[in-house]
Amino acid sequence: MFEPVIAPSASLLGLLQRGRGDGQLHALAADRAEAIAALEECVTRDPRADWQVESRSLYYARLYMELEASLDGIEDHLHSAEDLVSDDESRTGLALSVLGHLAAYGRRDALLVLREYAATGANWAWALDELALRDDDRGLLLLGTAVLDRFAPGPEGDAELREFIRNAYEQRPWRLWAAYHPRVAAASEQSPFDLWQRQLNRSGVTPGWSTADVLAWADQGQLGDLGAGAFLGHPEPVRVDEDPSGPDAVDRRAAAAARCLTAVVRPEDRPVLLEAARGGLPGARRAALRYLVDQRDPAALELIEAAAADVDDRVVRAALELLGRMRGPEVLAQARRWAASGGADSALGETAVRLLADAGEPADAPLVVAGLRRWISVRGVSGTGLGSLVDGAGRLAAADAVPVLRHIYGEAASSELRGRAARALAVTDVHFPEGPAVECLWDCEESTRELAARHVATTGDARVLERLRRLAADPAEEAEVHAAVRGRLTAAREFGR
Repeated sequence: MFEPVIAPSASLLGLLQRGRGDGQLHALAADRAEAIAALEECVTRDPRADWQVESRSLYYARLYMELEASLDGIEDHLHSAEDLVSDDESRTGLALSVLGHLAAYGRRDALLVLREYAATGANWAWALDELALRDDDRGLLLLGTAVLDRFAPGPEGDAELREFIRNAYEQRPWRLWAAYHPRVAAASEQSPFDLWQRQLNRSGVTPGWSTADVLAWADQGQLGDLGAGAFLGHPEPVRVDEDPSGPDAVDRRAAAAARCLTAVVRPEDRPVLLEAARGGLPGARRAALRYLVDQRDPAALELIEAAAADVDDRVVRAALELLGRMRGPEVLAQARRWAASGGADSALGETAVRLLADAGEPADAPLVVAGLRRWISVRGVSGTGLGSLVDGAGRLAAADAVPVLRHIYGEAASSELRGRAARALAVTDVHFPEGPAVECLWDCEESTRELAARHVATTGDARVLERLRRLAADPAEEAEVHAAVRGRLTAAREFGR
């Protein structure tokens, strides 16, 4: 999937893509045709970099309802020629989720589009999950034959059907169909036994019971086709379903090896571990580093610093990840030294600043704010480490961070990051209740709406109480938001008496 192209934050499209509350407010005030065009652009070209941590579907569905927009654009997108050659969930998932919310709001046209796509579309499983939550039994039963026809008759098709039923997000349609389709009933009964059998038959290479064995096993796949077993006198073939030299596989094996070391390491093995942590093969080095960090070994910080300067990117990444997990007074003291005097310009210094953001003390706030500013000036409002710095500014109540936090709030393409900026502003910005909190009531993220409901000033802006009432009456709203909203409404009524 390509990175989404995000319009400027001052434009209507940019606001809607970001899921900002001002996006809804501007759309309702804009020319209706222009607003619907921007809305369709967002729904048919998912603007989220990570749909697993960013919400948009309810936000867009509410705007469809407010604008009384037709679903022609969504329907054309679902049934485009691309659907015949691609089953990529990211292409249609957002549109199907929006249709699901619209169906819950009573839009029958949305329900019909979902039914048609579940019967004929490439991403039919997602549509079926939406229908499982919103359609009646009769509608689901009428889909049964069309869905079953997707699984070829015969053993292979039956196995595929069993796997699909076992992994289905929503089981309701399959339970309904089992009463009318013997094939579904048989697959539903057999599916748990397939899982049980696979668990019994699991096989793989396991390490021997010594520190040297475990360290060698951590590098299996780095040593050619024979693997670490060649050094132990019993070569084992590598797994065919996984690239044993891939970064994920080696990372997982190193982590597992570190856990094994806790069971086999003896006091006299420390020199072996120190040697592996200083210059062993990548897997063994990472396993030894992790073990020594977890055991709070006195040499851990020195070894982390050396590994962070290594020429092997895999070792550097592992060292920085381990540093982020470390805690304790001596660790924080060393992190301050790495972060100070321009040290935050290095990868080790940046990680040290994030460690201070996560676990530092109030006196560390200037270092965290400086790191936050440096990050924005170099990388802009993006990057996986930015969220930790934002959280740290809020945790340390760093009032000096307010200008940069406001910038992140307004410019972030990620609604998850914007929500973190809003939480930080809630404890650092004295003007948050009558400022950003008002907009946050319309935000796409439920946690941000809940935050706004708990902090927003209920006097001074006529829109606030009306919005709180609408959220309280909306059956699609999350329970946590309902609780916060109703608490504020109750407090506002008592204050007005």
